[in-house]
Amino acid sequence: MPVEVSARQLADVVAALRAAGCVYAEDEAELLVAAAGSPAELEAMAARRADGFPLEQVIGWAEFCGLRIAVDPGVFVPRRRSEFLVRQAASLGAPGCVVVDMCCGTGAVGLALAAALGGAELHAVDIDPAAVRCAARNMAGQGQVYAGDLFGPLPARLRGRVDVLVVNAPYVPTAEIALLPPEARLHEPRVALDGGPDGVGLHRRVAAAAPGWLAAGGVLLIETSERQAALTAAAMTQAALRVRVVTDSDWHAAAVIGRRAGGAPPDGP
Repeated sequence: MPVEVSARQLADVVAALRAAGCVYAEDEAELLVAAAGSPAELEAMAARRADGFPLEQVIGWAEFCGLRIAVDPGVFVPRRRSEFLVRQAASLGAPGCVVVDMCCGTGAVGLALAAALGGAELHAVDIDPAAVRCAARNMAGQGQVYAGDLFGPLPARLRGRVDVLVVNAPYVPTAEIALLPPEARLHEPRVALDGGPDGVGLHRRVAAAAPGWLAAGGVLLIETSERQAALTAAAMTQAALRVRVVTDSDWHAAAVIGRRAGGAPPDGP
């Protein structure tokens, strides 16, 4: 049950959040009230948010593609722009297909994709132990989560069977980490943010290994930025995948899609 607070207490929370620079202070205050179990907990949660912790880590969940995804402290928060990646992947998959959510974080992308498809054989992997624990809770009964580096921990039986490989690997260039908002730079794991010197180091590693795991006609989708899309696309082309780039200007979202030979043209399902 949400904690009962007076109008004055709610106003104090809003004022504290606004003073800390929270643009949507009123909306955030309502979420904090709904998540708190006592006035003391509300005060502590508001203080954490005012100190710069991501709201989703403070209240313990994020909304993503209409799902409520648990978000533990110190775990990468799923971004709304990644819903574009899910929509693109859903248009290329089918119910019951084999899906791998790589660099899964909370598991939000894989779970949303499976929901959009009406079910999938879902596998997810992340190198961060905290993310693996969080994703395992989110995916309980819906998918299998593995701890390790990219394809390393996946079971060999998935080789040549993956229909949709969806990847939200870090793509911030190392030199630009310092420019990120404090709530990301200070409270999310660097391993989930740092994409190497040009931001696409992990994209190259994924693309190089993906053909060995994709089924005939299977697709690899990697979230990236518009300015880095050409680099990500080049990595997929080097891996002999048929490539296209898709963007959404409203969300400043971009994804590169590569298809292994044996399926439909890469501009359609």
